[in-house]
Order: sequence, then C-alpha cells, then structure tokens
Amino acid sequence: MKVATLASFMAVDLLLVVTPGADWAYVIATGLRERSVLPAVTGLVAGYAGHTLLVVAGLAVIVATTPGVLTALTVLGAAYLLWLGANILARPASPGADPSVPAPSALRVALRGAATSGLNPKGLLLYLALLPQFVDPHASWPIPLQAGLLGCLHMANCAAGYLAVGALARNVLATRPRAARAVTRTAGALMIVIAALLLFERLAG
Repeated sequence: MKVATLASFMAVDLLLVVTPGADWAYVIATGLRERSVLPAVTGLVAGYAGHTLLVVAGLAVIVATTPGVLTALTVLGAAYLLWLGANILARPASPGADPSVPAPSALRVALRGAATSGLNPKGLLLYLALLPQFVDPHASWPIPLQAGLLGCLHMANCAAGYLAVGALARNVLATRPRAARAVTRTAGALMIVIAALLLFERLAG
C-alpha cells in the first residue's frame, strides 16, 4: 500500500476517533473513578480488534447485510449502553477512588471496554464504510491484508486518542469534584442517548 494512502486514512480516522461518543464517555468515567485508564482503553481497542477480525474474515459484510443479525446486535449493544449509562448516572465519579466502594478489577474494566466498542454496531458499520475507500484492489497486497493493516491503524489511533482523553479528564478535573461529577453524569446521559438513537435508527428503519 502507498504511504500517502495510509497517511490519508490515519488523518480521516483520527478525526473520527476524536469525535465524542460512547467510547469517550466510558474512558472519561473510568478515568475519574480509577487510578489508570489503561485497562479501559485496552478493552476498547480489543473490541475494535474483534471488528477488524470480522472485516478481514469477510464476516462483517454478512452481518451488515443480514437484517436479523444486525438488529440483534443493535438491541444487545443498546441494552448494554443503557445499563452502563444508568450505572454511571447512579454513581457519578469524583476524582480518585471512593474507599467505601470496592474497586473493580482491571480485567472487569477491560471487559466492559471491549463490550462498549465491540457491541456497538456503529463501530462495525464504520469499518465497512471507511476501510473500503482506502483499499486498493490493484495493489500487490491481498485485500484482507490491507483491511487488517487499516484496522490495526484504527486501533492505534483509538489507543492514543483515548489515553489522551483519559489523562486530560483526570488532570483537568482532578481538583474540581463538582465539575467531575457533572462530566460523568453527562457521559452517562450520552451513553443512554446513543443507545436510544441506535434503537430508533434500527427499529424505525
């Protein structure tokens, strides 16, 4: 693949990564509640690794073009986002860990992150809409290999972007507990709104 093609993909993809969404909401909420956002970001990236494998295997097209499968995935993902958003609203995070609340394990935080990105059908559809525009059918590289490389670049962008978001949330809001609670409530509400929009778009269509 041409370097210019990869650079163009990185630029476009980064713009999408820095657009606030469910991933941002989870990273911010976790960053204020836990000592490190690394497990959360690792989980989010793992979810996109699953999308990448689906695209490389060609299964993503089948999922996206089979209404029943995509509807089930949408309902499952929306239900998870609703549950996660409601929990964040019920217990808005303040800077630092609350000693009265047992801290979740790093594995649990990572698994929640993987579910947040992996169950989001928008992530899978993003792969189907964006990656093909940068795949060259005439290149010497096989198409699955090109798709895999682009997927890995997306994962790298997500890792860098979400680590920065988490660090920024902790540093900026560390001494502002009221603002931190307001931000996490907004993050929880955003997850619920995204879930509702997912359901409306899929079921109304």
